[in-house]
Amino acid sequence: MERIITMKVMLYHGIMEKIWTEKYRPVTLDDVYGQDSTIERLKAYVEKGNLPHLLFAGPAGTGKTTSAIALSKELYGDNWSANFFELNASDERGIGVIRNKIKEYARTSSMSNIGFKIIFMDEADSLTPEAQAALRRTMEKYSNNCRFVLSCNYSSKIIDPIQSRCAVFRFRYLNDKDVRNCLEMIAEKEGLNIDQDAKELLVEVADGDLRRVINLLQISGSTTDEITEEIVRQSANVAKPGDIEELLRTALKGDFMGARRLLDDLLLEYGLSGEDIVKEIHKNIYNIPIDNRKKMEIVDRIGETEFRMVEGGNERLQLESLLAHLSLKGRD
Repeated sequence: MERIITMKVMLYHGIMEKIWTEKYRPVTLDDVYGQDSTIERLKAYVEKGNLPHLLFAGPAGTGKTTSAIALSKELYGDNWSANFFELNASDERGIGVIRNKIKEYARTSSMSNIGFKIIFMDEADSLTPEAQAALRRTMEKYSNNCRFVLSCNYSSKIIDPIQSRCAVFRFRYLNDKDVRNCLEMIAEKEGLNIDQDAKELLVEVADGDLRRVINLLQISGSTTDEITEEIVRQSANVAKPGDIEELLRTALKGDFMGARRLLDDLLLEYGLSGEDIVKEIHKNIYNIPIDNRKKMEIVDRIGETEFRMVEGGNERLQLESLLAHLSLKGRD
């Protein structure tokens, strides 16, 4: 709650004129972090002034949208926005958007010397099967006027006829070195001093998602230029390393009520969601010295708990059910 109020105050006073994820979004392909092999292939398309339909697949925050925009800027120069049409398929996922907006834009010719325009469709894996079937036909019919760049988290949700018409690029999570380099660059430009423990925590929490770590850095630096580990923990709502391990050890001793009290402390002190706690339990279970078979059974139960939460199960009930399971396992 305090962080939300702080952000509102900053907005009121005009401090946050631009979100850092946009302020520091790479302008050229060379500026994109952590996707070297993909960037080299995209630069080859720019040099030739031609490209096929493209499919960017990979986790959020790894540079798919950034690469599409940078590709367009390098192809068209200052006139890039007139030749780049962006849609988010999660907002408009039905067949209507294909028949109306996309087809209307695709049938008009480009005024650039490149000879084609780019239609970028983000989260294309949200399109319905019917919409994807219509998109396949549109890609075929208007390939002289435009090229499609599709972005998705899961390429398995894109129908095979579309995948076969695209050059597929796999975006991977960024490694710690790339995330750290980006953090240091932004910190220097914003005049922030990040201590080593805070930096390592930011890298850990990012888990390869650059967008997430930049947002966390902006939140952490909203009230002070001296970024400490505790400030990052408060910004990210992350428990201290020993807290989750203590919760696990208590439950595995068979002390269900003690584990339940520790769960209350975590929920109240850090405001963690049920999914956050389940992920932290999964991360820490491998550090607990118990039989491997028990670990496998516990991981299986953790996966089931996470699934029930995603499907709408009561978080508190599911967490206590998981602790009860751990307590029973500890007594075996």
